[in-house]
Amino acid sequence: MDLRTLGTTGLHVAPIGFGAFKIGRNEKIKYAEGYELPSDDEVDALLARLLDAGINLIDTAPAYGTSEEQIGRFLKASGRRDDIVLATKVGEQFHNGVSHYAFDRQSIEDSLDASLRRLQTDHLDLVCVHSDGRDEAILQESDVLEVLTERQARGDVAHIGFSGKTLAGHRLCLNSHPTVAVLMIELSPLEHEQRPLLREAGERGVGILVKKGLAAGRAPAEEAIPWILDHPEVASLLIGSLSAEHMTHNLRLASRG
Repeated sequence: MDLRTLGTTGLHVAPIGFGAFKIGRNEKIKYAEGYELPSDDEVDALLARLLDAGINLIDTAPAYGTSEEQIGRFLKASGRRDDIVLATKVGEQFHNGVSHYAFDRQSIEDSLDASLRRLQTDHLDLVCVHSDGRDEAILQESDVLEVLTERQARGDVAHIGFSGKTLAGHRLCLNSHPTVAVLMIELSPLEHEQRPLLREAGERGVGILVKKGLAAGRAPAEEAIPWILDHPEVASLLIGSLSAEHMTHNLRLASRG
């Protein structure tokens, strides 16, 4: 499996990454159909097969239910922490069926400490700000990037990213916040708004991860995956699934180019 370079981070990731939402949460979902949460054994088998297939990027978040705990348990039991690029987020929590957003200093510090504990690791390869859509206000008025930069200096966080919702917010990262090394953007054959960012990010050495590339199932994988990965600035397309077969099929589609 040929890995792609994630901007100037020095990280190398498979063209398909694993979005770990479904292993920990099935409430308030945007998928067309519901699903049962997998057992611990099912999660272990799924993650092991993904790593064996070459999918080395795992993306989770505190808002993904028990996802961080599941990943942390697997990593401790398997001893495979060094095999993965581990990404999580700060800014959103999900409790009692409701998302809560907070970007103040104490909330971010507490979130990072909890993620390190749940994931059973001493460092996070990538931490993205989990925006609620107020991208510019979060970047300009909150403490989140300052706190992440301080934790980066302490060694808890290797690289800082921004998972935003607006073109203006992502452009603000590129133009005014050099500590942001990775952007996580929405891009699919049905949604092109963020596409102009790709060249701009590439010119600045900022890595690009793509979310929602299959447009909630409306964009066929056979079309969407090659189209997205044909953009050289894209390091990896994050896809969530509870099926190892589904994920390895996506990886084969990614390898055709």
